[in-house]
Amino acid sequence: MALLNKLRKGAGITRPYLDSQKSKHVLIVAGEASADQHGSNLVRAIKKIAPEIDFRGIGGTKMADSGVNTLISSSDMAVVGLTEVLSKFNYIVGAYLRLKNILNNTHPDLLILIDYPDFNLRLARVAKKNKIPVLYYISPQIWAWRSRRIKKIARRVDRIAVIFPFEKKFYKERGVEVDFVGHPLLDAAPPELKESPVINGKRFKKDYPVLGLLPGSRGDEVRNLLPLMIESVEILSARYNGLKCILPLASTVSRELVQSIINNSSAYIEISRSDIYKTLARCDMALIASGTATLEAAIMGIPMIIVYKVSTISHMIGKMVIKVPHIGLVNLVAGKEVVPELIQDEVTPAGIVREVIAILDSDRKREGMIKELKVVRERLGGEGASMRTAEIAVKMMGNSRRRLSENSNFFQN
Repeated sequence: MALLNKLRKGAGITRPYLDSQKSKHVLIVAGEASADQHGSNLVRAIKKIAPEIDFRGIGGTKMADSGVNTLISSSDMAVVGLTEVLSKFNYIVGAYLRLKNILNNTHPDLLILIDYPDFNLRLARVAKKNKIPVLYYISPQIWAWRSRRIKKIARRVDRIAVIFPFEKKFYKERGVEVDFVGHPLLDAAPPELKESPVINGKRFKKDYPVLGLLPGSRGDEVRNLLPLMIESVEILSARYNGLKCILPLASTVSRELVQSIINNSSAYIEISRSDIYKTLARCDMALIASGTATLEAAIMGIPMIIVYKVSTISHMIGKMVIKVPHIGLVNLVAGKEVVPELIQDEVTPAGIVREVIAILDSDRKREGMIKELKVVRERLGGEGASMRTAEIAVKMMGNSRRRLSENSNFFQN
């Protein structure tokens, strides 16, 4: 409670929020690690069109690097499941009160929301009351669960930019102004890495496989999944003598947490701070927590196993409300299971080892999966999602059409 009171007091503005030298001002909210990446790319694209626009809000290191004044760190907001939300409840409420105060008292020209629906839809209501336009980028996955939120979205959000092709039809049929902009990950992946040695099948050596370990971008995910991944790797090391593991560290996860879990392992595990795509390009396959990282691996054509494990209560609730046949985004885009999914009690060392061996020991299975992942990448749309969304954002702020057309070739320059 002391923390909540402190944050409430901090919600007051002691100095002008708006930079008088800027002509437009945007409040942007990216409450997750992946949203931090997409938000930073969007901000850079907007600045290409209108460099005078000022940005503040919630984000991580990437948003800060792009020029956003990050009032609240996204790493402190990242949660998964009901029990995890409760553990950070006071902090999240304090963050909401601070941003609500900004909307009520400084009236930004636009509110940009990225995913994080429960928090963001409440902010959208405040913005709507203040007649502040709302752009939702990377929309809530209401097609998977809690579909009744569509009514809230229709009332509170002026426009949605969606990143999956099937989302446009879903929202349009329900009266929401929607644009399919393509997936922003296609802009983030370096072109020279999209045809990595793994994709072309030139490098794989069965006795010396390189296994990527991606246990998630939240502390709770890492605590739930990484110990099980390590146990699996230790078993696999007896079968593949040259097995090497690489763990790309998410910006929202501390190295100390990961190191404390792997310290007692006999397996070779390299912690990498390199770009996720450069790290994945070194892998023959990967164990990945369900989420955006599965799409990053799909773009690279990396065979994978999707794992998902939350608290028992969160899982029980999820089973009652989730309405899609697959939990992995890769399989949802494909419309079928192209990569294995291990969920909750299925996430065991024995289960993981079985699936890894099935992929590594079968050229047919591995190459078939790589082929299917290429199809997934094609379905995500072409490059330019960030710029297409930026043009929508600037139009919503009333910038001229002439300036938009002058800068629409950003990704070709």
